[in-house]
Amino acid sequence: MAEQIARLDQGAWAAPGVVETVHPGVHRVPLPLPDDGLHAVNVYLLEGLAEDGRLVMIDGGWAVPEAREALEAGLAGIGRELGEISHILVTHIHRDHYTHAVELRRLLGSRVYLGAGERPGLELLHQLGSDEPAGSLDVLRRAGADELADRIGKMDHGGYDPEVWEAPDRWLGAGNVGFGAGELKVVPTPGHTKGHVVFLDERRGLLFAGDHVLPHITPSIGFELAEAGGRPLADYLDSLRLMTRYADTRLLPAHGPVADSAHTRVAELLAHHDDRLARSLAALGDEALDAHAVARRLAWTRRAVPFGELSAFNQMLAINETAAHLDVLVLEGLATVAHVVGVDRYCRVR
Repeated sequence: MAEQIARLDQGAWAAPGVVETVHPGVHRVPLPLPDDGLHAVNVYLLEGLAEDGRLVMIDGGWAVPEAREALEAGLAGIGRELGEISHILVTHIHRDHYTHAVELRRLLGSRVYLGAGERPGLELLHQLGSDEPAGSLDVLRRAGADELADRIGKMDHGGYDPEVWEAPDRWLGAGNVGFGAGELKVVPTPGHTKGHVVFLDERRGLLFAGDHVLPHITPSIGFELAEAGGRPLADYLDSLRLMTRYADTRLLPAHGPVADSAHTRVAELLAHHDDRLARSLAALGDEALDAHAVARRLAWTRRAVPFGELSAFNQMLAINETAAHLDVLVLEGLATVAHVVGVDRYCRVR
């Protein structure tokens, strides 16, 4: 998250009405995210995979009227129509990726696919009847930030509409998913969420990376609807390293412009987290501190914004990321953690 809340150099990538053919038969369309700092989410329209000549779409966008209008305009730009979308593959469960896919299914009869690791989060969302990030709020409480957790819990998180949070037609695990004329490799990449997946088009040398590998920013870690648990940063770092086991590809991200080399950006993200781990260890000093206290000692975004100047939502992301880094330091034997009255307190190992 360290850079997620930085202002992006929007350039042309997020401009409304854009349709970019990034490879023959592969088209990028940015859909607007009203009142969101990321401004837009890229969806990709793929020709040549479905045997009936229809379109496969990667990610769905956020279920708002502006997204539907932008998608229809993008389709018109390549001489296609909304009704030609037959399959929608979603990288993860966040509303700016999933909810519009479900609406399009209701409208068009398209099939929706989602990583199997997102199932617990979706089920919990229905149990709670709310799309608040329950897992992230639990991390806040274990980080000693009860007051912030209470404030975040009372916020409007976009409104819970069970119709746009319906289950997918198919839960995806690792392997290939085919559509008659072609297929994509599904690669689970937990970290940003537990069930995040990327889609690898090995024939065309393209990685549809969702929020796993972003060209300008670092994704938030462990931003969950599901219950908290595990070691999301350790999972994320492993998922980044996993990308280097495949041949290098062009990077087609969910936010930001297309980049020439996925491997180059993966190396940058790994170096970034090495730096944040070192800074988190230094911030511990000689005291026993919770993640909230450590986060307050760190600077945030490329502009080195003090923690106290962040919005409540971005303070939540900062604390979640700090806890994730501290947990990795524990795994590496550089820190210890003790659970004291429901709060995790970390100490540097001397």
